[in-house]
Amino acid sequence: MVAESWSLVGIALIVVATLGIGFWGSRAARTTSDFSAARQLVPAERNAAAISGEYLSAASFLGVAGLVLKDGVDALWYPIGFAAGYLALMLFVAAPMRRSGAYTLPDFAEARLDSLGLRWLCAVLTLLIGWLYLVPQLQGAGLTLAAIIGFPYWIGVVAVVVIVLVSVLSGGMRAMTLVQAFQYWVKLFAITLPAFGLFMLFLAGGSAHHRQALRDPHPPAFRHDTTVHVEIDVRMRVSEPVWLSDAHGAVYLRPGVYPVAAGSELHFPAGAPVPVVADGEPDNDSWLTPQNKGLAGLLETYSVIIATFLGTMGLPHVLARFYTNPSGHSARRTTLYVLAMLGAFYLFPTVFGLLSRLFVPYLLVTGETDAAVLLLPQAMLGDNWVGGVLALVTAAGAFAAFLSTSSGLVVNTAGVLSTDVLRGRSVDFRLVTVLACVVPTLLALPADHQDIARSVGLAFALAASTFCPVLVLGIWWRGLTAPGAAAGMLVGGGGVLLAAAVHDFVPEDVLTWWAALIRQPALVTVPLAFAVAVAVSRATRSRIPPGVGRVMLRLHAPDRLGFIDDRLARPVSEPTAEPRRGRHER
Repeated sequence: MVAESWSLVGIALIVVATLGIGFWGSRAARTTSDFSAARQLVPAERNAAAISGEYLSAASFLGVAGLVLKDGVDALWYPIGFAAGYLALMLFVAAPMRRSGAYTLPDFAEARLDSLGLRWLCAVLTLLIGWLYLVPQLQGAGLTLAAIIGFPYWIGVVAVVVIVLVSVLSGGMRAMTLVQAFQYWVKLFAITLPAFGLFMLFLAGGSAHHRQALRDPHPPAFRHDTTVHVEIDVRMRVSEPVWLSDAHGAVYLRPGVYPVAAGSELHFPAGAPVPVVADGEPDNDSWLTPQNKGLAGLLETYSVIIATFLGTMGLPHVLARFYTNPSGHSARRTTLYVLAMLGAFYLFPTVFGLLSRLFVPYLLVTGETDAAVLLLPQAMLGDNWVGGVLALVTAAGAFAAFLSTSSGLVVNTAGVLSTDVLRGRSVDFRLVTVLACVVPTLLALPADHQDIARSVGLAFALAASTFCPVLVLGIWWRGLTAPGAAAGMLVGGGGVLLAAAVHDFVPEDVLTWWAALIRQPALVTVPLAFAVAVAVSRATRSRIPPGVGRVMLRLHAPDRLGFIDDRLARPVSEPTAEPRRGRHER
């Protein structure tokens, strides 16, 4: 009960701080540019903190530790890919994208390929990716309030939506830059302080025994008599015989996979081996051994690497952030700072995953491993004020993760709705912002028991299979055409959505080793999207825009020549074929 009270205080503090900084930062917000691009005057260091705060989502704060707890060392490719994606972004996209003057990906598609039809396709995909990425943030908020306070799941979903709307509508991107920069430092503090404290406790309190337990080839064991409440139907894998009791009395389970109905209560005695959900690593030996699933595991690992490494540059809300930089050089320098900030953060979720295998193994029974970061402090320190303080810090960090990423996604999707979907209609930007939250809220309410990191992985795979080929080819190859870009996006994005549908409706034992590519299809869909885009572009050479040379010059010319064309400063319908004259032409 102590930890619950402290956690509620932490959530309240971060909400008050978020709204306070947002209102303070909105004092000078008066124009459309303030709401969407912060007048393009954000210094590189502050913008890097804001980008990092926006990017470190529920998947980073909660999902990575949960995946490490369940899947072991193979899950480490997720944080590596999340951080390394900014290296590709810095090398290939950041500076040219800023010089293009495109605030959104539809802007870039129209400016580079001179096609309103392609702009519409990009707008639809931007909304789809934004909503898919927003759903896990709302899931995480519902999970946090349910796990540490006991509130119904839907309260967390609705609470984050309301707070994000108030924060965004108070000042748009100008205010959100300050808020997201603040939230990055909150998240970094909230992950490092508990990680250091709990790891020092681990080292001081029988660490030799604990290290031996992790190296033990057997499954983890319950440290105390434990009652596990199963909220949804699960398939539980038993790798060693175990006695437990349920509503029907004592039960002896031999090794195998058993269905467990929602609402069940399972009572395990101290020392009993821990069963895991069917897709988790059943014993510590396999948990610590990389690539122990053969070819299927190797294919899934490479798919994860491709999706996270290339998907970052295709995330619409990330690219919109670089428009707030004053120049291409500043955008590239911002990306370098982001790499350092993300690298510092991702050192610590692994610590939570490792310690959770010892101290909260009961989460493996139900698969609700995303709650590990929230429950570990109390499990290691007990229900006292010390555990309460760490629970406060982790709860505040988790809520900061949901709020910062959700804010960026809402601003970006609202921008696309207002400039593309509702273009030509007199609709207030604030009303559009409310509309941007409706679809992800409806999708998140029934999705209360899905892995957050894997949900985010779907958005990354979709971004890598659609916008990544268009950006890379559009920036570095003058032969790309609008039909080629459209074909590549449709094939790549369609492949990802088809794989997601198959994964939801076809049992994995039917798919055999193909299940790995169905769970994460980027290994197939990304190369296929590139290949189709190149092939169709070569077949439609006559459709290469006549002003492509001038556009490519604008993308790659040094900033001091003055070729940057800020499209947000003028109406969307204004022609863009001729670049603005640089200072040397006046």
